[in-house]
Amino acid sequence: MTTLHRRQLANAIRALAMDAVQKANSGHPGMPMGMADIAEVLWNDHHKHNPGNPTWADRDRFVLSNGHGSMLLYALLHLTGYPLPIEQLQAFRQLGSHTAGHPEHEPHLGIETTTGPLGQGLANAVGMALAEKVLANTFNRPGFEIVDHYTWVFLGDGCLMEGVSHEACSLAGTLKLGKLIGFYDDNGISIDGEVHGWFTDDTPKRFEAYGWHVVPNVDGHDPAAIERAIAAAKAEKDRPSLICCKTIIGWGAPNKQGTEATHGAALGVEEVAATRKNLGWEHAPFVIPEDIRRGWDARERGQKAEDEWRARFEQYRAKFPELAAEFERRMRGELPDAWKTKSAEYLAQAAQATGSLATRQASQQALNGLGPHVPELLGGSADLTGSNNTNRKDSRPFTAEDPTGNYLHYGVREFGMSAIMNGIALHGGLIPYGGTFLVFSDYARNAIRMAALMKQRVIFVLTHDSIGLGEDGPTHQPVEHIPSLRIIPNMTVWRPCDAAETAVAWIDAIERRDGPSVLALTRQGIPAQARTPEQVEAIRRGGYVLKDCEGAPEAILIATGSEIGLAVEAAAALEQQGRRVRVVSMPSTNVFDAQDASYREQVLPKAVACRVAIEAASPDMWWRYVGDRGAVIGMTSFGASGVAKELFKHFGFTADNVVKTVERLLQSAG
Repeated sequence: MTTLHRRQLANAIRALAMDAVQKANSGHPGMPMGMADIAEVLWNDHHKHNPGNPTWADRDRFVLSNGHGSMLLYALLHLTGYPLPIEQLQAFRQLGSHTAGHPEHEPHLGIETTTGPLGQGLANAVGMALAEKVLANTFNRPGFEIVDHYTWVFLGDGCLMEGVSHEACSLAGTLKLGKLIGFYDDNGISIDGEVHGWFTDDTPKRFEAYGWHVVPNVDGHDPAAIERAIAAAKAEKDRPSLICCKTIIGWGAPNKQGTEATHGAALGVEEVAATRKNLGWEHAPFVIPEDIRRGWDARERGQKAEDEWRARFEQYRAKFPELAAEFERRMRGELPDAWKTKSAEYLAQAAQATGSLATRQASQQALNGLGPHVPELLGGSADLTGSNNTNRKDSRPFTAEDPTGNYLHYGVREFGMSAIMNGIALHGGLIPYGGTFLVFSDYARNAIRMAALMKQRVIFVLTHDSIGLGEDGPTHQPVEHIPSLRIIPNMTVWRPCDAAETAVAWIDAIERRDGPSVLALTRQGIPAQARTPEQVEAIRRGGYVLKDCEGAPEAILIATGSEIGLAVEAAAALEQQGRRVRVVSMPSTNVFDAQDASYREQVLPKAVACRVAIEAASPDMWWRYVGDRGAVIGMTSFGASGVAKELFKHFGFTADNVVKTVERLLQSAG
């Protein structure tokens, strides 16, 4: 292919980008125009994919971490033959289109992940490459490399300024993810202008220090130089690679290229016309000539690549039928056939637990009981394994030297861990879970949100869930965190009170295929509750009657987690006074709210106005359950350093205070 023809292929990306942004009068044309030459070489000569089957298991993964340049990805998908017609590009950034301002995860269109919050796409790519390495070491056999693909990621200055890039790339180097190759768009421009005033890192040295293979000073507008850099990166098997590409933002725009004016705004009618003339692009907006379309069309070669892989896979199946079936099951996201039986058996066992146990310990018991039946579970912790109890009896660390492990030591990298887990889930074939303290979910917050936005099966194990952690004090005692996580759309938060509820939380999180789950767990021991089989089954509904009274209740106590024991104790004291009290355990408000109205009325009948919610967290959300004639016993301040029992007493979490609150409400109503 001649350099001139390559340039015309790349110019198709530039034209589509500037036309779509101009039509929308909104968007970021500069990056697509600057990285078009890199994308052309990568997608036409190296990127293994099949537009006819965007979810082919052994495809390469492509991540646009600098997601504001989304028109680069949409142009690539359209030109290579994905089901993204020109009308979708013409509807760029419009309501209802598949061409949102930042790429949104749509695997059937070839969009591998949602990007835009800078740096997270890069961390997702680390997770994808990690998943590839785990699965390759699980399923590949000599002569049968059925998992053998690259993860490519485009990134810019903004991605590298974000702290999550340090967390994720440091770990990627340590784990020697040799099939991860990044392209750094080194154009020296961000929204505020030339970055030398605020970003003077020596990026090549930084990545070399991480243990990456670095190809520096590549002319990002020279196809031959780009080709040589990719070849060098692919030849490096034991280290991830960063190709540092010197580019000009808005390349081809004669009056605006190289400036921040092309970063986040339409070029303008006059500059678009001048750019067309400068590029020698004589075609009308959104018109791609047939020879250019043929040059981009990847459907035939993509189908050929998949057909060749499928032929190898059938040979693999003939020799390793059980492995082949297991691989296909995992990539479909289905659980093992025995899961329903094994999980039910474990739940029945957990429901018989007695005594006092921290729910973080109950969580570890659940992992030991359930984990061996779900081999795709990939665990980890942000340097808190012994506190989060996220390891299992059969946990083996995954390391560069031993990539057969099933447990990741993420180090003190909460944000990186969470974004990497999103990438693992996006890749497919694995179910990631990772732990940290609940209070440090703040560090990971945006990645947790992205898991919910992308509807990914990611499990966040967040321990030390209240003032009950005690002496570490208010810096480590979460107050607002549980309610703030509950209000994330598509998030399921579980705050279980004992081993039975913890088992249900784990079962639900593993079974859930359309979003992430948070397990908020105690440090301190809390008493097990007795239940009938019907009540055990009702846990799955998020809220249920744990203790009831004879006749219609006068008061309802609603609690979660460590405060359930307090509610049960207070109810017993009130019953001794002749009061009829119901205790409702609500381990997941998200799940309870999704139940039908009749069930919710059955648990929390509107006729009972005296309702008290008890949770050692910010109280605001509970008012919708207790109403204006109820009360909430919660945390309206930060915590304090002290022994847990003393802290609960100090902040009003006592049976006596609950009893007095109910009496006051009943008297005022009476």
